[in-house]
Amino acid sequence: MRPGYADVPLILGIETSCDETGAGLVRDGVLLGDALASSMDEHARFGGVVPEIAARAHLEALPQIVRAAVDRAGVGFGDIDAVAVTAGPGLATAVQVGLAAGKAYALSLGVPLYGVHHLAGHAAVDVLEHGPLPGRCVALIVSGGHTSLLVLDDLVRDPIVHLGDTVDDAAGEAFDKVARLLGLPYPGGPAIDRTARDGDPAAITFPRPLTSARDDPYGFSFSGLKTAVARWVEQHRGAVPVADVAASFQEAVADTLSRKAVAACREHRSATLLMVGGVAANSRVRSLMAQRCAAAGIELRVPSPRLCTDNGAMIAAVGDLLLRAGLPPSTLGLGMRPTVTLSRALIG
Repeated sequence: MRPGYADVPLILGIETSCDETGAGLVRDGVLLGDALASSMDEHARFGGVVPEIAARAHLEALPQIVRAAVDRAGVGFGDIDAVAVTAGPGLATAVQVGLAAGKAYALSLGVPLYGVHHLAGHAAVDVLEHGPLPGRCVALIVSGGHTSLLVLDDLVRDPIVHLGDTVDDAAGEAFDKVARLLGLPYPGGPAIDRTARDGDPAAITFPRPLTSARDDPYGFSFSGLKTAVARWVEQHRGAVPVADVAASFQEAVADTLSRKAVAACREHRSATLLMVGGVAANSRVRSLMAQRCAAAGIELRVPSPRLCTDNGAMIAAVGDLLLRAGLPPSTLGLGMRPTVTLSRALIG
């Protein structure tokens, strides 16, 4: 341990925005320990997340998950200097469970509370693996409920600029819906990724949404792509090559995301693209993005797949940045914000 390291603040992060119950401990940009539980199997038979089931699962899992993260970090509760918790966006009942727990831990430990934006957590988690973000970069957040292109300066000090967002289905939603059309299990992203390995991505030419000259260059729309897949499957009922459809759909998503992200870097003169969120774990999205960034001379930063999906480490990472930047904490009266837009990392 380096001299004075014990004096550097230790942050507990708590994440409960959807069906993952996560806790993590971060100190000075270093992840000391984390733990994660998922209620995914309980939602699978419904084909999507049921908010009441997710909230109950968070209630049951959270104390054990926090204890596991603390134990893995090799610290005690008395060593925690601040608590960071997702205050939004997310499922209202799920966010409320985590926020209430975060307040309870902060109050009982006598430490400040930081209510943070879930999507800022996805951006911050890359710091834990690749070090501080550059002074300015373009970020692509691509997850189950969000697909956004952003310009980031200082993640916690400066306003976050939106270049474009999804106007309907996010990429992750489209993966889930197409998987259901193909009879693949929930969650759809990993299922399509696995199935596509045996398919031909050029077998079917599905549309690349919002990529014509008259379209918003940084906007996203995946509802029409999902509908195109549904129509193709209906027209070929009884003879659907599932692997080819999965691979062709996945290619359309990866092509669309990478085209827009690289174009944004070029136009905004960013030498770095940060790609985060659950869909960033998809093998084809990662490989095509890496290929196109390399060809354009752009550094691609993307976390390891396990940190792309929701986790407590990412929330602790935001809290760590906020505390080191000297930003004031949230109040214990902070309310959950299930639909809050990402404009700043700190909520409340």
